[in-house]
Amino acid sequence: MRIARFSIDGNVAFGVVEGDAATDGGPFLDIIKGHPFAEFERSGQRVPLDKVRLLPPVLPNKVIGIGRNYPEHAKELGNEVPDVPVTFFKPSTSVTGPGDPIAYPSFSQEVHHEAELAVVIGRMCREVPRERAHEVVLGYTCANDVTARDVQRREPQWARAKGFDTSCPLGPWVETDVDPGDLAIMCTVNGEQRQLGRTSEMVRSVEDLIVHITEAMTLLPGDVILTGTPAGVGPLNVGDEVAVTIEGIGTLTNKVIKRG
Repeated sequence: MRIARFSIDGNVAFGVVEGDAATDGGPFLDIIKGHPFAEFERSGQRVPLDKVRLLPPVLPNKVIGIGRNYPEHAKELGNEVPDVPVTFFKPSTSVTGPGDPIAYPSFSQEVHHEAELAVVIGRMCREVPRERAHEVVLGYTCANDVTARDVQRREPQWARAKGFDTSCPLGPWVETDVDPGDLAIMCTVNGEQRQLGRTSEMVRSVEDLIVHITEAMTLLPGDVILTGTPAGVGPLNVGDEVAVTIEGIGTLTNKVIKRG
């Protein structure tokens, strides 16, 4: 099931994405009653997907990022794979949606894309045992962990490098029925392939990351875990269009603009 968050005529709602161009005249949203973090009903009210504005699929209380979780990415930046996961936060104000602009920060001259699988938490949890980790997941979406690489190199805390406004595009929706263990993940810039990997290359799995994070903190419905990026990260410039595509989920596209 693909669950999208969207706005139409000034109203915000969730809906299940259904249909395709071949058989239904184009995809549409079946608006749901309530929200996807509890039992919900479909209203039967349908809206064409191309008539709405897709929003970030969730509004997380916190986004927890994982660094150096793909060996080749760690290597390309001159780092070793760490003994324990490298964790960092991106604030809620960094989150932006599909089609929304990425505003190039004025304090950086080297901004990079990082295509990532994002885990969306479905219920409040802490100290989750590995065998039950799947029970706390609502689903998965595409993410771009946009990073001011020059700032990351000179500041030991990554708060500014990875937490600036619009540095966390998410979308286009949450896919609830996909196995995250071996999915193709790709990033293109202006149609040119930059990153191509598989989630099976991750040092630590989704289950491992949920266990590690919830040992320390409570996760809330809508919180997001960024699982790391494969090799091939590189620069973004004003005017670029960057797209993250994950097998079985969809494509997240954003354009880079000058920060106003």
